[in-house]
Amino acid sequence: MKPPLALIAGPTASGKSALALALAQAADGTIINTDSAQVYRDLRIVSARPSPDDEARVPHRLYGYRDGGDPCSVAEWAEDARAEIAAAHGSGRLPILCGGTGLYIRTLIEGIAPVPEIDAALRRTVRAMAPGAAHMALVREDPEAARRLRPGDTTRTQRALEVIRSTGRTLAAWQAQKAGGIGDQVTLRPLILLPPRDWLHARCDQRFEKILSDEGIDEIRSLLGRSLPALAPVMRAIGVREIAAFLHGEMSREEAMAAGKIATRQYAKRQYTWFRRQPPADWPRFQAALDSPSVRAELVEALSFS
Repeated sequence: MKPPLALIAGPTASGKSALALALAQAADGTIINTDSAQVYRDLRIVSARPSPDDEARVPHRLYGYRDGGDPCSVAEWAEDARAEIAAAHGSGRLPILCGGTGLYIRTLIEGIAPVPEIDAALRRTVRAMAPGAAHMALVREDPEAARRLRPGDTTRTQRALEVIRSTGRTLAAWQAQKAGGIGDQVTLRPLILLPPRDWLHARCDQRFEKILSDEGIDEIRSLLGRSLPALAPVMRAIGVREIAAFLHGEMSREEAMAAGKIATRQYAKRQYTWFRRQPPADWPRFQAALDSPSVRAELVEALSFS
């Protein structure tokens, strides 16, 4: 039998961390972060990382292990995750992937396209283009990608354009030869949490109320003091912009609270849509509210490989 790997995924505030902790305690597990914001040590409060007490109960890996000034690419994270999974297996523990960044999960399981490093000058040129101009250029240079992407999907449009210009091959052609995935090397037991939307939205609101605490504000004040680039991943995490606007006097605390709640809900909606449609159809989707100890116990039993 291939070594076991549990996966708990879903939108923010869906109850992933609590379920992963219960599973790790029941199955002698190691929890491995798959959330792109929680990799940064600068964002313990704002990214809603597990508390220090929870992290002390069972091993937690890849949480707060990167400095905010050191952007973490998906390829780097996947390499680190493979090492942590191997370490957990080597010590006889169950590795438990937990988080809501779909690209991280897909890359780890399926592999990543071996696209060569993009020339820095070319990348700056492409990313300086207006969204409409970038999409029109993509229509000429990679029509298939242009048909798939909306003109307003700036990030993906720029990525497709820089790849075709830098390598002479389309991004789709590179993606057809993914490498490094571990899906065929493990016995994967996944679970996608897709709770009722009204329950999820209420939890999103409660989460941002905790984020916009004195501690969370101090966290962003310290981050802003580092003068990191505005486009750095750590600066684009949900909540950073809203709290920064409050600190700069551009919003009242009440306005920042309202804006942060909206941003958190919108992010959860995007994640919800991704996890409902993108993972394989045979990955179980759990669609009830995860607030009952008995329900959580049933899910732990289903995921524990016992």
